[in-house]
Amino acid sequence: MTTVKRLFDIPEFQLKNFNLPLAFVTKYGDNWKAISTQEYINKANKLSRYLLSIGVKKNDKIAIITNRSRNEWHIADIAIMQVGAQSVPIYDSNSVIDITYIFNHAEVKYCFVANNDLYNKIINLEVRDLKQIFSFDEISNCLSIDQAINQGKDKNNTALLAHTKSSIKSKDLATIIYTSGTTDKPKGVMLSHQNILSNVTACLDILPKIEGEGKTLSLLPVSHIFERMMLYLYQYKGLSIYFAESIETIAADMAVIKPHVLTVVPRLLEKIHDKIIEKGTNLGLIKRKLFNWAIELGYEYEPYGQNGTGYEKKLARARKLIFSKWQDVFGGNVQVIFCGSSKLQPQLARIFNAAGIPVMDGYGLTETSPVISVNTLHENGMRIGTIGKPLNNVDVKIAQDGEILSKGPNNMMGYYKNDLKTEDSFVNGYFKTGDLGRIDEDGFLYITGRKKETFKTSGGKYINPSKIEAALRKSPFIEQAVVIGEGEKMPAAIIQPNFELLKKTHALNLKNKALIIDEKVQTEIQNAINTVNENLGQWEKIKLFELTEDQWSVENGHLTPTLKVKKDIIKAKYYFLYNKIYRPINK
Repeated sequence: MTTVKRLFDIPEFQLKNFNLPLAFVTKYGDNWKAISTQEYINKANKLSRYLLSIGVKKNDKIAIITNRSRNEWHIADIAIMQVGAQSVPIYDSNSVIDITYIFNHAEVKYCFVANNDLYNKIINLEVRDLKQIFSFDEISNCLSIDQAINQGKDKNNTALLAHTKSSIKSKDLATIIYTSGTTDKPKGVMLSHQNILSNVTACLDILPKIEGEGKTLSLLPVSHIFERMMLYLYQYKGLSIYFAESIETIAADMAVIKPHVLTVVPRLLEKIHDKIIEKGTNLGLIKRKLFNWAIELGYEYEPYGQNGTGYEKKLARARKLIFSKWQDVFGGNVQVIFCGSSKLQPQLARIFNAAGIPVMDGYGLTETSPVISVNTLHENGMRIGTIGKPLNNVDVKIAQDGEILSKGPNNMMGYYKNDLKTEDSFVNGYFKTGDLGRIDEDGFLYITGRKKETFKTSGGKYINPSKIEAALRKSPFIEQAVVIGEGEKMPAAIIQPNFELLKKTHALNLKNKALIIDEKVQTEIQNAINTVNENLGQWEKIKLFELTEDQWSVENGHLTPTLKVKKDIIKAKYYFLYNKIYRPINK
């Protein structure tokens, strides 16, 4: 096979061109378990034959819910697509209400779950069409994926599978991905094989030349289209894919695997950066001065030697003395880190690239499969502060109101069972991203705000909350922030502080409830806000703030699985803080 027209053609392409002994490697307990390219294909084919034998038909919807990425996810993914059915990936952290809605809306007939907890969660749903649940782990009262594969050894329907595969076209629906709803119900984004493959092939050249020998460590949920597309890309390029055990074991896993390529979200880089900076504050006087010198130098970084030879000489010294240790955090072999899902602070892009760790951020949406633009290492394709240039098969333009419009083969087929919303999302074939931006004279794309998030104060002044929130998060003492104030006389902020760092910095042995009202903590946060306010217009300045005693998390519904803040949830959950700011009770 020389061409890839459907997503399930990728494993066959990999077999012919690379035939990896370690196609996927997952850690189970203390052991890493690998499957080769050939095993991957064999197991997917057997599972496909089993699915056909139990009556799975073309266009049936099959959900996959897991708490982590693992070998079985990809076997199930390929097996489902090969029989013409569509996978419906769902985050394990989704609420029961959302999962029930998705199952009923998509008319899910079968479901793969990772473990017993998820099995119990799904078995008790009030859903109409679910016929059977399969599990990745061995659990009682549930057929495991291995058992299903074993039953698919019967080759009586091999011809049926071959016929079914040959009937599937590149423009056929491959998957439905439900975007997380905050104030509205989740929307089912329909992506074809061609949609996702067009993104894969357009990104082939952004990878370093490590075909057949490179390694990547998968850190993000594969339910997210960014991670999923990148994993298809890595398979296409013959990289061995390792799956991190959990978010807590990432550092240890990177030390063992020593990956060449990583896919991350900005929040992960922020956390790594803050941990490194915190360690630097504990160094002795001389080493700390050297550390701080290197950090300040790194924050001034520009690519391609734009800062001049004097700067480059200093940077070479900083890399030798300080930044070489940063590379060890990622295992020592990383050649590029791709960052997406939300906006990366330019300061982080500068410091990591200065440290010799190329971080390339990009931009896209689930509806665009997902990449629209990306910074690259090639042909002067990187400009810090931008989200790169559009892919070569994507046309981007800016509407009169500043909205970014995108057109290309990666644009979704539409929203499932929602023609009106689909029609409203396009103008002359261009997808309306909802983001505001601009394109510079060299073709680099900038994000300047979110169209629907921009709000007016009661004085008629427009506020771009995302810009202010990103500036606030630059403070190591602020973990997360949401700017509020629509229709009010001035903007304010609801903030989740960095509890651990504040306790350590000010030697406070307090519970969070007491910590957030401590005078030293209030002063520290106010100082951080004052720094941000210096660069804001008078109407944009944060006049008041409130701190939450909660640590915002995915589990408690504050964050999406890719660690983006659910702003509407925050505003609803902490409405009492909103009232405290804008509607104080006079006693």
